[in-house]
Order: sequence, then structure tokens, then C-alpha cells
Amino acid sequence: MKSRTFKKTRIATSLSVVLSASTMMPAFAADEVAADENIEVLQVTGIRGSLIKSMDLKRSSDGIVDAINAEDIGKFPDSNLAESLQRITGVSIDRQNGEGSRVSVRGFGADQNLVMLNNRQMPVTTGSRSFDFANIASEAISAVEVEKTSQAKNSTGGIGATINVLTHRPLSSPGLKATFGVKAVDDTSTDEGSVTPELSGLYSNTFADGKFGISISASYQERESGNQQAQVGTGWRSFPGIVDQDWGGDNAEWGGVPKDDNQINRPGEDDVYAVPQTTVYRFEEQQRTRTNGQLVLQYEPIDSLRATLDYTYMQNDIDTQSHDVSAWFNFVPTQESTWSDGPVSSPLVYSETYPDGGADLSMAAGDYGTRDESGSLGFNLEWDATDNLFLSLDYHTSEAERSPNNKNGSNSNLSTAAFIRTSAATDFTGDVPVLAVGGGNAVRPEDMRVTGSVFGNARNKSEIEQLQINGTYVFEEAGSIDFGIAATDVNNHSQSVNVQRNDWGGVGAEGDFDPSWFPADSVQDKFDGSQGDFSDYQGSASIDPQDVIFLWDFEAVRARAAELYGSTAIGDCGNGFCPSTDYASDTDRFTQEESQSAYVQYNYEGELGDMPFDVHLGLRYEKTDVESKSAVSSYDQATWIAETEIALESTTADNRVFGTQTGSYDYLLPSFNFNIEVVEDIYLRAAYSETIGRPDYTSIQGGTSVGTLANRGGGSGESGNPSLLPLESTNYDFSGEWYYAEGSYVSVGYFRKDVTNFIDSNPVNSNIYNIPDPSNGVYVQEAIAAGATTAIEQRQWIYDNYGATDPNVTLNPDNGNIEITGNPGDPDLNFVITTPSNSSDSSVIDGWEFAVQHFFGESGFGMQANYTLVNAGDSYDNFNLNRPGDEPQNVLTNISDTANVVAIYENYGFSARLAWNWRDEFLNSTGDGTGANPSYTEEYSQVDFNIGYDIAAVEGLTVFFEGLNITEENTRTHGRSSTQVLNYTQTGARYSLGARYTF
Repeated sequence: MKSRTFKKTRIATSLSVVLSASTMMPAFAADEVAADENIEVLQVTGIRGSLIKSMDLKRSSDGIVDAINAEDIGKFPDSNLAESLQRITGVSIDRQNGEGSRVSVRGFGADQNLVMLNNRQMPVTTGSRSFDFANIASEAISAVEVEKTSQAKNSTGGIGATINVLTHRPLSSPGLKATFGVKAVDDTSTDEGSVTPELSGLYSNTFADGKFGISISASYQERESGNQQAQVGTGWRSFPGIVDQDWGGDNAEWGGVPKDDNQINRPGEDDVYAVPQTTVYRFEEQQRTRTNGQLVLQYEPIDSLRATLDYTYMQNDIDTQSHDVSAWFNFVPTQESTWSDGPVSSPLVYSETYPDGGADLSMAAGDYGTRDESGSLGFNLEWDATDNLFLSLDYHTSEAERSPNNKNGSNSNLSTAAFIRTSAATDFTGDVPVLAVGGGNAVRPEDMRVTGSVFGNARNKSEIEQLQINGTYVFEEAGSIDFGIAATDVNNHSQSVNVQRNDWGGVGAEGDFDPSWFPADSVQDKFDGSQGDFSDYQGSASIDPQDVIFLWDFEAVRARAAELYGSTAIGDCGNGFCPSTDYASDTDRFTQEESQSAYVQYNYEGELGDMPFDVHLGLRYEKTDVESKSAVSSYDQATWIAETEIALESTTADNRVFGTQTGSYDYLLPSFNFNIEVVEDIYLRAAYSETIGRPDYTSIQGGTSVGTLANRGGGSGESGNPSLLPLESTNYDFSGEWYYAEGSYVSVGYFRKDVTNFIDSNPVNSNIYNIPDPSNGVYVQEAIAAGATTAIEQRQWIYDNYGATDPNVTLNPDNGNIEITGNPGDPDLNFVITTPSNSSDSSVIDGWEFAVQHFFGESGFGMQANYTLVNAGDSYDNFNLNRPGDEPQNVLTNISDTANVVAIYENYGFSARLAWNWRDEFLNSTGDGTGANPSYTEEYSQVDFNIGYDIAAVEGLTVFFEGLNITEENTRTHGRSSTQVLNYTQTGARYSLGARYTF
């Protein structure tokens, strides 16, 4: 296929041909250039060669494009694609367990960026539309292109950008090429101290005078990692300084802070404030095994016809073991706290005392695993039908599945507790929240009893079938026309089933377990961040920081508990201490999304005086139909099982509700791109387009589901909406680029996106099942009238007065706990149901991008630097509590400023790169915890390096040493104020030593 190119110098043209591995390049371009024997061909490889290839693609593109290219066959700049992409201007990444996972571009989160593999949409299993870059190794990748402006010929879905991952093609690199790599990795975040292997290989060859090519690549990677976390478990409960009467009267809400002398600097009536639900220390170990492979067969029987058949396989196994220690705040009358100033007030120290003692100190553990597995079979045919007509057909069928990969399920949590707690207090003045538990450091293994547990299985499967037919017709003197049609069918099927025991008050008795199963470890020395010392506290609770955790034997305790205790929840093993695979008994959702598209785009090249220019004017039509079928559980009974917990139950054998919902939309999307070389090597670009960003797959699932465990404040749930429309964005882009020397350039760009059709997550009060609420029922009112002020006193009063006469008031024979089921006449249990919907509001997101790349002559030294400034429009209003009836907030998440600086040296067989990556604070979610609270990810920076040396005695052999996050930076998220910490996660540096042989 012919393509438009700018007028370039002979050196630039030669570099482009010799270095570019992109499948987007025309097949005949190399022949044309090779035919000119006067052109100087330079063999530039390694870091500098990779950057020149990327720069030349940027310069010759039809719009605003950035790219990362392989430095050599089988050698991408980083082992993780996301880590490489973050060095592109305007690109930032999200990390999972210290590894790049998802990509944001120009402030738009991963769901609003379309990621393709070889120009194909790929399936995902997370419910979002974002591709997880942790699933794919980089050794088979030849380039990643980031298209920031849209053209009619581009697939829709990327408001921020369209990211195209290109893999190796043998006919694009004729002859025998092979590489083999080995690496030993040491991750300092793990307590296991093990070194893990990584192996990779790629073989590529062409035969029959270059008419047939084969490429085989494979990689195997193991990683042992860990992290230490300090959390405020289920988030913060937010309140107005004076509670609206419609919510139950002045400070009558569960969790509200009383107006008494126990509150130092209590929030004023015009303030908003929040209280923590719990404080948790969590310690994880994780093992990841990633296996990738690709086979590519290409056949070119004649110069005008090329066929490609490829199969790509990816598998990522993750096993996780966790331990935590926590104290749950019960919001008793004995609250003693010191508060920050308003208008968004937070406790500097929050505490509660329990005069009667016996509150629980919880220590839970988990052992679970998942497998992400995907396969993609694709066929591509390119045909130069005539000298003017070029056609291509591309078909692929791909599927991905996330499934349980552990006998304990895809998620498990078994809790134990010692009922010895006399108080709980947390200091929030440092980076790390500090928990102090009265009596907690005197806990003994003999005190531990099993409490509640959840063994969950979830599997998500996505299938995509896509057919694309594209063509170009070139007029002799009047430009060219691109045209095409496509059909894409996406099927997503999600199933889940939980075996949940709600015995949070404990079962059995102290001493049921062998004390040797509960080895003790310390807590406070595991954290490096700043910690408060309770100097702001003036109450009576114990302030001895919790420093004991039992890292108990999960399997031994689980097996013994299964022998000792019965349960109404039954898994495949016949008891309540294992998962179930009976997916037909719980949540089951199937969503089908069918899209058809057609486009036409006119391209023209010309000159204004001595200034060559090109223009691209296009129109794309998109039509999408959605159908969602769901089966979700419903409930008809609520039982108050512990001080704060209410268990939802069903009295019928099959409690599922079935439904089918549909939606559809269509759009005409124009685009315009204009590029001009005003003087030699200086380019100006302007672009206009209208694009859409489809809702994530979870949001368009049908059915309403609620959590099986509510509290005295009510329950929560969520409902999808298959009728959601996509975000609509009108985009304006302007940029200037100066390519002033070989491998060097500067650029500046401005972008603006007018976004409408926001998707709100609106919380609505609902009595969806009309279930009587025993925690606020008639008996509770009688108990209060009799002088019972705490939940413990109220429950005991109800049992003493009604236990012998009302069958809904009983003692659980397994644990001796009082259980109170709602009666007719009790008020309905309230649920806050969150449902996504489209808003008519709009917002403007704009920003500036600055980039420079410079090599200092032939010294071997070079540098890259970029900075992106993004204005997100309206900021999030932390004073808006997002309660039912409050004004929805249409604010985009994941928008932040970013910067990168990379120092480079490459000469005499030695190469080195030192990279600093920075991202400013950003709003990552508006739906955290009860009441849909905001969550902010704080400013983060990371330093990475890699060093390589070519062994002169063995041609093709390179040894290298790499380091990631060498300054061991940690991440922190908070709520409405920085004091309201949600999660502090500490990982560590990761180092690797390896060798690569290429021939």
C-alpha cells in the first residue's frame, strides 16, 4: 500500500528504511530506496537506533503519533511494555504490585484508550476495556505506536489515544535472525529472598527467495514479590457537621460523632467530616508465572500479494498469600477523638474504648490464585490489485479467560480473632496510619478463634471475532481515498459464587488449635513511611501501637476448622471452608456487543509555495447493539448476627432473578488532519476529530446485586445499565516539531477535548427486597427505652426478654452468639444502590505537551525529557458527600501532570540508561466505600536504570544489569483529605542480571 511521506533528507530516508520494523510500512518502499545506489545507508542500532526509528515515525506520520521501537530483535527497551510507554509524552501508568499494568494518555484512564495487537481489538477479562500490559512479555514486540489524533480509518474507542502493539514479522526482516535471553531477577519486596528466572527466545527466517517466512518466539518468566500495606479497610464514612433531619435527626446516623467533651476540635456544623471503618495491616506474598508465545507464517507468492497467519498465546498465573491484623471500629458512645480544622475535617487521632472488654482483634489470612489465559488466531491478506488499488483483509478470533487457579478459589479470606480488645485508636498524622489496640500486644495463640470466612470463585471469559476489510485507491494527480468496513462481536461472560460464613462473632472455643500454628511476628518495623506518635491524643484509650501479628498456617487452620465446625454454606468439599464451582447457584452475566463500522477518508499532498503539506479528511460511521442477560441472587431475610453485622439470607431454594436488557447507539464521526513542513525539518500540525469512548463492560452488565453482609447503616449494591451511551469527545490538536539534528528534536503541542455524555455512578436509597431490619426494629426501640445504649446492650436485652418466646431471637449453637431476625413491623433494611447513567453535563480537558530528544554529537551521550500539563476542568468537590439526592459530580478520573527525564550513554559496546518518571496527584475513583467517596493517588516518582555491555570476544553476546524503582518509592491513596489515608503500599526495588545472544 502506498503511503504519504514528507520530503526528507537522504539520511533520514535511509534510516527509516533500514531501522523500521513497523508492519505499517509499505512493502515496496525498501525496493524503491534500495534501487537508488547513491543513497547512504547507515546501520544504527541499540538505544540510539531505537530512538531514531521512533522519531522518524513521528515525523512522517499523518497525525500526532509517538512510538517506542525495539533496540534489536528480541530486545525491547523494558521487560514490561507499560514501563516503556510511560516515557512517551502524555502517557502515565498504573502499577499493580510494583509492575506497570494499565496506561493512561493525556489524562484519560485506561478504559478510554484503545489498545490493539497488530491493529486488532483484543479481549480482556477484568470487566474494564483496558488491556493489562502485565500479561504480555516484550521480547516479541517490534514497536508500540501511540496515535493521539484520530483518523476515520482508525478503530473507535480511544479518546485519549489508540495504542497499537506490533509484533515481529519475518518478511519485514528478511534472512535468518535469532536471539536467546536469560535473566535472573531479585525482587527486594519479598521476604522469601529467592532469585527467579526469565527465559526468552525468538527465531525468524525467510526461505524460497524471500517468499516464505516463519517466526517463532517464546518467553517464560517467574517473579516472587511482596508488599506491605496499611489500610483503612472498607473506607471512610462521611457526614455533614450537622446531619440533615431526613437522615434520622441530629447525629443519629450510625458512625456519626457525638457532640461532647470527648471530641477535641469537633467538626463544626458547616464542615464535613469522616470516620474510619477499620484499620488494617496487611502483608502479601505473590508468585507470578508468565508464559507467552507466538507463531507467524508469511507467504508472498508474488510481489503484489502477501498472506500472514499468526497465533499468539499468553498465560499469566498469579498466586497470593496474605496475612493481616485489624481492629474494626464499632462507633460506640465512648468515642474520643482529636480533629483537624475544616471545612473537610478528619481525625488526627480516632479512638474508642470498650468498658466491658471483649471486642475482637482480628487476624485473617488468604491463599488463592488466578490464571489469565488468552489465545488469538489471525489471518491477514494484503493485495496490490492494480497500480492504484490496494486492498487488505484481516480476520481474527480471540478469547481470554480469567479463572480460579487454586484449591481455595480465586479469592479466599479466613478470619480468626482474639476477643480481648479493650480499646482501639489510630493516629493518622503520618504517611502510615498507626493502630493501637488495648490488650493487643498481650494476645496469645491460645486466644484465637475462627470467625467468618469467604471462599470465592469467579471466572470471566471474553471472546472477540473481528473482520476488517480496508482499501486505498490512489488517483494519478488528486491524492487518494482510504475506505473500509469492519464487524466486531464481543461476548463477555462473568460468573461468580461465594461460600461465605458469617460467623464473625466466632465459633468454637479458645484452644481449639495447636498454638504452634500461630507463629508471632512484628508489625511496626515493616514500614518505612512516617508514623504518628499519638501526641495529638488526649483520651483514655491504650496508645501502645499494635506490634504483634500471627502469620498463621492457613492450610492447617482451614483443615482443622473444617473438622470442628459445621456451616450452612457448603463448598465442593462438603463444608464451608472451601470454594464452590456451582456457578449456576449465584451470579451469572452474559453481555454481547455487536459493532459495525464503515469509513471513507480522502488524502491529498501538495505544496504551498515551497512548503509541502498533506491533508486527511474523513468520516466514520459506527453502530453498536448491546444485549445483556443476567441471573443475580435476591434475599428475603436479614439476621443481626453481631454488633455491627447483618447477614442477608434467602428462605427459598433458588433465589435468583433473571433478566434481559438491551441498548444501542450509532454515530457519524468526522476527522481532519493537516500537516505542513513550513521550513526544512520544522513541521506544524492541526487536527480536529469527534471520537467516542465506550462504557466499560461491567457498567453495561444487567442485573442488580448486593453484598450478602450489611451493617447497621444498611446494605450496598450495584446495578449495570446496558443502555449506557459512550462518552463523546470533540478534539482539537495543534503541534510544532523541529528535527534539528540527527536523532534530535523538540516539540510542543496543545490539545483540547470537549467531553459530553459523562457516565455517573448515582447512589440511590432503595428498599429493594423489603426486608425487615432487626438492628433498627421494634425490639431495638424498646431496648433503648429501657436504657440500653450500645448495640451489645440492646442485643442482650432483646435476648433476655424475647429469646424464650420469639423464634426469631436465638443463640447460634455453633458459636453461642445472639442472632436476631427481622419481624414484620420493623422498618425495611435500606440499601444504597449505585447505578451508572449518562449525564447531559460537559467538561473541557486541555493541556500542553513538551518534549525534547538530544544527542551530543558522536560522544555517545544523549537525553530525553518531556512534560505534560493537563487541565481537567472542574475539580472534584470534596464537600459534596454524594448522598442520594446530592448533585452528581461529572469529573474524569486518572487525570494528572506527568514528566519523564532519561539520560543515555551508548558507545564502545557499552550502553546505559537512567530514567526518572513522575506523576502528580490524581483522582483515581469517585466510588470508594459507603457513600461513593473519592480516592486520590498521591504524587509518585520512580527511578530505573539499565546497563549493557557487548562482549567483544563473542559477537552477538550482551550482558546487562537492570534496576527498577531503585529508590524504593511507596504509593499512598487518601480520601477527601490527605489525613484520610485509604492505602499505603510498600514494595521495593527489583534488580536483574542477564545475558542475550543474537545471531
